[in-house]
Amino acid sequence: MIKIGIFNFLSSAKKTIKNAKYAKMMNGYTPMFSQFGNNVYASDIVQNAISIICNDMSKLCPKHIRIDPNNEMQTVVNDELNRLLKFGPNPLMTTSDFISKIVFQYEYNKNPFIYPTYEKIPLDNNKYKRYYTGLWPLNPTNVEFLEDVTGKLFVRFYFADGEPYTLPYEDIIHWRKDYGLNDFMGGDEEGKPNNKGLLKLLNANDTIIQGMEIGVKASFTVKGILKINTMLDDEKQEEERKKFEVKMKNAENGILPIDNKSDYIPLKIDPKFIDKDTMEFIDNRILANYGVSRPIFNGDFTEEQYQAYYEKKLEPMVISLGRAFTKTLFTQRQLEIGHEIIYYQQGLMYMNTTNKINAVDILTRIGTLTDNQVLNAFGYPPFEGGNVRKQSLNYINRDIADQYQLQKSVVKGKGDNGEQS
Repeated sequence: MIKIGIFNFLSSAKKTIKNAKYAKMMNGYTPMFSQFGNNVYASDIVQNAISIICNDMSKLCPKHIRIDPNNEMQTVVNDELNRLLKFGPNPLMTTSDFISKIVFQYEYNKNPFIYPTYEKIPLDNNKYKRYYTGLWPLNPTNVEFLEDVTGKLFVRFYFADGEPYTLPYEDIIHWRKDYGLNDFMGGDEEGKPNNKGLLKLLNANDTIIQGMEIGVKASFTVKGILKINTMLDDEKQEEERKKFEVKMKNAENGILPIDNKSDYIPLKIDPKFIDKDTMEFIDNRILANYGVSRPIFNGDFTEEQYQAYYEKKLEPMVISLGRAFTKTLFTQRQLEIGHEIIYYQQGLMYMNTTNKINAVDILTRIGTLTDNQVLNAFGYPPFEGGNVRKQSLNYINRDIADQYQLQKSVVKGKGDNGEQS
């Protein structure tokens, strides 16, 4: 089997660290973690909820920006990192594929790991610059945290082939969900998804669905009992049953002729199902584990409902994702001068048309949006010369307004003293 992409690069990292030992956790546990617990993804509700989150997050536009510390102005840095984020982090994935994959890992096992591949560009004084060539989501089966004699932290990954790959932890983008109980990993105290409560709900939901299926099948299969009034051996019973079934199939008028040797006793099947409110209660509890409301799940939501979903669920993910990338991809010096990875959302994409028009009208009148940005908000292509901001003459600079008011006040004061203005 040919190893492609990330595994070619990781092969150089298979070297062992001399005198390495397991890193110490605050609670005394050994930091060895096995992905994953019981498979909650077998549930169709969980699958659909995670799919919704992945689809929404995959619409983000990641960018390498620099924020000027002096005036807080943002500029996009057009380097190799920004090209990777815009056009595809690696040869196997588009940007949307990449985001969707790491969001799935974030929701499923709480700990997506991304490894940035790079080339070393020599600089003066025996230093080098990293030229990033790819961003690769990892899918390890086991993870171990190690430290060398200097206290430097390493992470050892085991994949499906069973081979270990040891890398400096500072080189790994590690995005954690529910980080708190474990010193290194998101999830529970063992660094695994804490799905005990969710599994109880899923089991209850599955039991109800299975019960409904059995009830429906029973209502269609068992119609009644054929009572034969004479003693028959097994062969005769089978013969009588087949003759009776033929009569049932041929009874087009609903009248079933039988002789005096047998009686047909119909059974009334009345399966009882769980009421709708109970089913919705269980479904809503399952969805709450993923921050997805029922209107969002059904795709029938208002603008206010989506805004609540974005602010409570998506926005914290967007912020923490950008920070995880920023922490790993830049040097301390780059961080100090304002380099960041930001995941931008698609502006006014989820507003209804009326509110979108009102928002664009206000932002245009105060000179915030260009003509092309207005077109983009409604899904239209830009035009040449459209990157110009226009502003209503009813608005002026705040400093000019203050200066104007001050002049009026001075003039009025002179007039009150009887002086000519």
